[in-house]
Amino acid sequence: MTDMQAEITEQPGSAAAADPTGAQAALRLDDFEAGLLPVLRHFLNSLEVPERQGWQHAYHTAAERWGESFGLAVAYTLFTVLRAVADVRPSRLECQDALCLETRSSLTADEAALLRMIHHMRRDQTASARQAVAAVTGGRMDPQVIRAGLAFARRFPCGGGRAGPSARPVLRAVG
Repeated sequence: MTDMQAEITEQPGSAAAADPTGAQAALRLDDFEAGLLPVLRHFLNSLEVPERQGWQHAYHTAAERWGESFGLAVAYTLFTVLRAVADVRPSRLECQDALCLETRSSLTADEAALLRMIHHMRRDQTASARQAVAAVTGGRMDPQVIRAGLAFARRFPCGGGRAGPSARPVLRAVG
């Protein structure tokens, strides 16, 4: 393991044991943000090796986790953020293989920075979000990345808004 990776250890009975990726405990992510990690990994792998078509796994994973309508919206909006970041980065984004069981409990620096950026933007923590954007983009405060990140945060807010599928309307016969 290099210093570019954060190792996450799991203790039986701890919060990390209930969180198979360990991301939630390491970065203080909420359940929604921790759930983004496998989707993020599939998309980043897809950007690196397009013929693998990892984007299909990303959409399937999101739909499985949050339901079809909400999950697909999450995946689409997350990909917009990742595409904006990939377009401005001087080097490719490093990520773990989403299907590899051995690396499931570790995060690359890029994965951690992306999750941290989303975490701070969803909470409207401007100073921390700026630092996270700089970490993700290699020091650039790119307006496309900021716009995409804020659009994600606005659509899937933390706290006051609800980050989960909304209840379906109930139809009743009246009469």
